[in-house]
Amino acid sequence: MAVTTDIYGKLESGTEVHVFTLTNANGVKAKIINWGCCLVSLEVPDSKGNFADIILGFDDIKKWAKNPPYFSAVIGRYANRIANGLFVIDDNEYSLAINNGPNSLHGGSVGFDKVLWNAMEIENGVELKHTSPDGDEGYPGKLDITVTYTLTEANELKINYKAITDKPTVVNMTNHSYFNLAGHNSGSMLDQIMQINASNYTPIDENLIPTGEIAAVTGTPLDFTSPAVIGDRIDDDFEQLKLAAGYDHNFVIDRQAPGLVLAATAIDSKSGRIMEVLTTEPGVQFYSANFLDGSDIGKGCFAYQRRYGFCLETQHFPDSPNQPQFPTVRLNPGETYDTTTVYKFSVTQ
Repeated sequence: MAVTTDIYGKLESGTEVHVFTLTNANGVKAKIINWGCCLVSLEVPDSKGNFADIILGFDDIKKWAKNPPYFSAVIGRYANRIANGLFVIDDNEYSLAINNGPNSLHGGSVGFDKVLWNAMEIENGVELKHTSPDGDEGYPGKLDITVTYTLTEANELKINYKAITDKPTVVNMTNHSYFNLAGHNSGSMLDQIMQINASNYTPIDENLIPTGEIAAVTGTPLDFTSPAVIGDRIDDDFEQLKLAAGYDHNFVIDRQAPGLVLAATAIDSKSGRIMEVLTTEPGVQFYSANFLDGSDIGKGCFAYQRRYGFCLETQHFPDSPNQPQFPTVRLNPGETYDTTTVYKFSVTQ
């Protein structure tokens, strides 16, 4: 297992951004930059031993600095949407930046994806730290965050998130990688297979905010409890798909106990690549890249069009600060936010 550090590029300010390359004995290679904690590439083998980068993204730091689709970034303080950018803690109302219709999305105008993190090599990985000051994007409390990426010889990329606060606040972090198991530049992913370990999901309204209901996936196009081709039902005449222009829903992971549990499995039958996603989180957002439109020119000058990738964002539920029936996202002084997600790669036999 090897870890190396190099200069990735310079921001417009002249500040250097570094890239940390993690390589295991099997040749699996992950590259992470300290701008936005972005996973800029992830090379894994297919069933014939051929490697491909399965992460959508960019070639240079100037594009990563803007990154409107949130490619591969760590998202915070709050992943996903908070309705009207408002929530209340202990009778105090907090107003957030509005950047997605009437909502606050992915931490606001300058979320964790748009800051330079302090980073250092650790055994088998990289550790990245950031301090979000009290009032940052409207959120209360100074938040000290540590994110670690580690790569194992079992072809597992692990992401651990930790945070502490000096004032009651809300926290919900995730990684926003867009995957295409055939390779980032292979086009549509609609023929790939998805299985999600979730009997229920949280329906959304016209602003993509949960209604508060926990609904069964049975009998709907959102039923991935058995493996299904992603494109088979994505355009069905179903209100939830129409509201989101495809899949953009939070699935309630089936679990019997705390700890890591399998959230989803994705398979590309042509290459034989398999990705399993395990997490300690209660939910996973399955997003089918409905809003990519070719304007984001990625690696190798490849234009990423609609549905050229998919996201599996492990998370607490959207708008949880305003939905008391959802698992809490509150973090108090003296507590530690501590969550882990694992991406495990293998091939079909």
